[in-house]
Amino acid sequence: MTSGGRAADAVPAHEVVVALRDVARMGGFFVLDTARGPGSGAGGLTREGFGARARTVNERYATAEARVGVSIAHLGLAARLWSPVLACALLHGIVPETTTVEWAGDSAALRLAEPRGSRAPQPASSLADAVRAQADGVLEGVERGLPVKVAPRLLAGNSASALVGSAAQLLRSRPDLRAPLTGLTRELLQTGRLLGTGEVTGPELTFRRRSCCLYYRALNGAKCGDCCLAR
Repeated sequence: MTSGGRAADAVPAHEVVVALRDVARMGGFFVLDTARGPGSGAGGLTREGFGARARTVNERYATAEARVGVSIAHLGLAARLWSPVLACALLHGIVPETTTVEWAGDSAALRLAEPRGSRAPQPASSLADAVRAQADGVLEGVERGLPVKVAPRLLAGNSASALVGSAAQLLRSRPDLRAPLTGLTRELLQTGRLLGTGEVTGPELTFRRRSCCLYYRALNGAKCGDCCLAR
């Protein structure tokens, strides 16, 4: 159930599982596992777990700059939160509750230890608030335990970039969702800390952010397509 929601809006756990399994068929960041595994329900998105993933990024891209690993790992985590929440909300009318999201083993993949959710609220502004709480809200909790200091606007820009990237991928898979998906994405970009992070620049949900994820600072890195530094 989303923050501030009523018990009457709660969705049975099996419906949440069915919705998540359906959107997981799109693959990639849309996969949010619900199968219980070793240590399931005991860890959550721990500081230690995130730190390990950031170090893995630094090793993969052969850079010793800790901020780079943290930012790229953060961007990936943001996409893994936004993607299934957006898809479930628009395809199934369910907003999964992600407060029990945890690392699925040693990979960057996630699983939901206790599948719960609520009916997608109306109007669009209420839906945006509910979706943001279960994606960006959880991400903000992780940010309170980052191993190095990273500029808050960079982190907010990462979240916005992941949001629009997830929406664009969903649009490619389900072009019939163009109107509600575009509307919700634009509404989300006016919500909370996402306000002022960038703007949608085209009908296929291309985006230009006002910050940089630092990927260009990694060995063989480059400026991303939505980067404020790209020309």
